[in-house]
Amino acid sequence: MAIADDSVEVEVVMEPVRHGSVAMAEVTGSRGDQTPARRPARTVARVPREYSTVIAAGMLLAVALTWPTLRHPWTTIPGDLGDPTLQAWQIAWAGHALRTDPSQLWQTNAFFPAAYSFAYTDTLLGYAPAGLIGTGPEAAVFRYNLLFVLAYALAFVGAYALVRQLGAARLAAAAAGVAWAFAPWRLAHSGHLNVLSVGGIALCLAMLARGHGWSLRAGREPGRHRPGWALAGWAVASWQITLGFAVGLPLVYFLFVAGALFAASAGWSRWRHGRLPYGERLLAVDALGGLLFATASLLMARPYLRVLDLNPQAHRDLSWSRMFSPPLQGFLITPGDSWLWGGSSAPARATLSWPPEMAVFPGATLLLLGVAGLFYSVFRARYRILLGLGVLCTGALTLGSNLGADGNPGYLTLSRLLPGWDALRTPGRLMVWAGLLLAVLTAGMITELAARVDRHPFTAARPGRWAAHVALLIPLALAIGEGVNRTPHPEVPRSPVAMRSLAAPAVFLPSDGLLELNIMFWSTDGFPRIANGLANFVPNSQERIRRSLTTFPDAVSVAFLRQVGIRSVVVLPDRLAGTPWEGTLGRPVDGLGIDRRQIGEAIVYRLDPRQDP
Repeated sequence: MAIADDSVEVEVVMEPVRHGSVAMAEVTGSRGDQTPARRPARTVARVPREYSTVIAAGMLLAVALTWPTLRHPWTTIPGDLGDPTLQAWQIAWAGHALRTDPSQLWQTNAFFPAAYSFAYTDTLLGYAPAGLIGTGPEAAVFRYNLLFVLAYALAFVGAYALVRQLGAARLAAAAAGVAWAFAPWRLAHSGHLNVLSVGGIALCLAMLARGHGWSLRAGREPGRHRPGWALAGWAVASWQITLGFAVGLPLVYFLFVAGALFAASAGWSRWRHGRLPYGERLLAVDALGGLLFATASLLMARPYLRVLDLNPQAHRDLSWSRMFSPPLQGFLITPGDSWLWGGSSAPARATLSWPPEMAVFPGATLLLLGVAGLFYSVFRARYRILLGLGVLCTGALTLGSNLGADGNPGYLTLSRLLPGWDALRTPGRLMVWAGLLLAVLTAGMITELAARVDRHPFTAARPGRWAAHVALLIPLALAIGEGVNRTPHPEVPRSPVAMRSLAAPAVFLPSDGLLELNIMFWSTDGFPRIANGLANFVPNSQERIRRSLTTFPDAVSVAFLRQVGIRSVVVLPDRLAGTPWEGTLGRPVDGLGIDRRQIGEAIVYRLDPRQDP
């Protein structure tokens, strides 16, 4: 957004007076009561210098606290070999579709011949531009690892920007940003890039608050409206929703409610006082931005609705939410991948039926300082009350069916009333919102503490001032310690040599379980059409193909596969043990008109050997 130099100067010079980041010699940015001496040249440069430093710090923190993700970025992947390989394929497919034929974006090479297969899970479509970089499995792993690290960095920067705009000091914003971006509960989702990609939520809220001249210290300031920032906030929100509805749908409803309240207050002011509380330009920007966000949300929802029309079995009933609902003690249990808390939580974690979704400890920094921030804070009391109610509400919804009478009133009530909410099968992921509200409370508490410390007689002397500054770093240090991981980084299996000369469409055996995700990942080597794929439901076409393959190769199965268009069957001998296809290699192919040959470690059956692949 291009903003005139004079408007930037006025805005930034006013910032220390209004929101106070002066007292502690620009180290903590605490409140202070004195008006600072104006130094226009240095003050004007403060914002870009501050945020260039924050972005660089966020990148370094993300690299360090996700290590060893970037140690071998082309060959290893964080978490496990399940969902991360699926999401690496998703990003690669989106880039491939943009490069070759964007009209076929939703019709992927997997699940042949099913339609709209890209909408079988969250798509991470917003990362499609990254998919344009490089080709093949190694490039897919590299870009996934890079985006994995960048997701953490953006979460830190977004949270920092939000609490700074709301009135927190710099050191407080850093502690709150680290505590939210690297919260212990997020370590359970190392295989869910869509769940980790929440930085856009905090960033869009920061931009919208800045655009509307609003903070938790000064309230709404009409003279500080910035329509350009508001439009940028709506654009970031629209991008966030393209990363998936798993964490994006609550943002849709939040902005809808906030927008409705905003419109109602504007209408009331116009009727009561004969004037609008906001300028016409800002209202026009909000209307345009809201339309952009609504359009992006509806366009993203359309293919998912189409999938439900074609596959009624894809509809999730509420038993999924009940299965994944965390118990109350889940708020104090950390994932096993937490270096600081994972070991001590092991006995309690063993009592959970599904620890990755039920261990939702937000971190001691957020939990303790956030609660303290309800009573001791630089923010106005009424805003703290609202933040506290927000924490209670989102925390209660996080419990899913374990709140009230089987989640009523609560999470399951929303699942019955709000369109699309029933597809959010994991209530524990609402910790994104509870944690963000706790981060705001934490920042307010640290900011007030810094201001009090700075005014204390002990800090008048230099030794006392340095001791105070060091003490104020403790929350930041604790937040960093809570973010240290011990996440496994397995080596990604190499794709079979047969993939490069495959006569497609093809199907790989065995066709079941998590291996399907690896096969989808291997198909980034040229994107041949494959009947394999794994989702939360089984498409009818895939079910029929699997049933026919239990007797393959025989006359009936070969005839059916030819009828649906399959040209190759690829058997992976080292994966057959214990599967329905264990006896496939021992069956003869005489008289079936097919060709069997070994290519690398795979056995490939070509159903029409007369055609060159």
